[in-house]
Order: sequence, then C-alpha cells, then structure tokens
Amino acid sequence: MLLVSTDNVPTLRYWAGELGVSYPLLSDFAQRKAAKDYGVLMAERGMASRATFVINKDGVITHIEEGGSAVDPTGALNACTRR
Repeated sequence: MLLVSTDNVPTLRYWAGELGVSYPLLSDFAQRKAAKDYGVLMAERGMASRATFVINKDGVITHIEEGGSAVDPTGALNACTRR
C-alpha cells in the first residue's frame, strides 16, 4: 500500500504518527502532478478530492473508491482480495 497526497511532508508525517500507518506516504504538494494525472485535482482549491485507486501489478486500475469511503481502506483492501 502507498498513499499519495497533496498535503505537504510535515502534514503527512503528522498524520502517519496519528494514524500509526506503516506504509509510505508521498507528497504531491509541489506540482500536484499525480492528482492531475489521476483526474482528482481540484485546481481552484489547490487540493485533490478524496479517492483511493487500487492498481494491480500490471499498472491497471482495478478499483476506485471516491468520497468519504476513500478514507477507510476497507474497500480497497476488499478489492485487493477479490479474484
């Protein structure tokens, strides 16, 4: 699992500590390229809408969770265990 956010690095460090996450948190703060490339950038607000993308080993998006449910990793984890 990997998280990419438009938050800056200090904010990501804070949330990693608060949430006790053990996976990498990457910042897309400077250019917001990942958010733009995945179609979730809200440029006028300078942030991305909440979305979780499950990407398989071949680089294909197999599942997208959007909105409030994207905060909870359960949907993405369930998508990863489907056959």
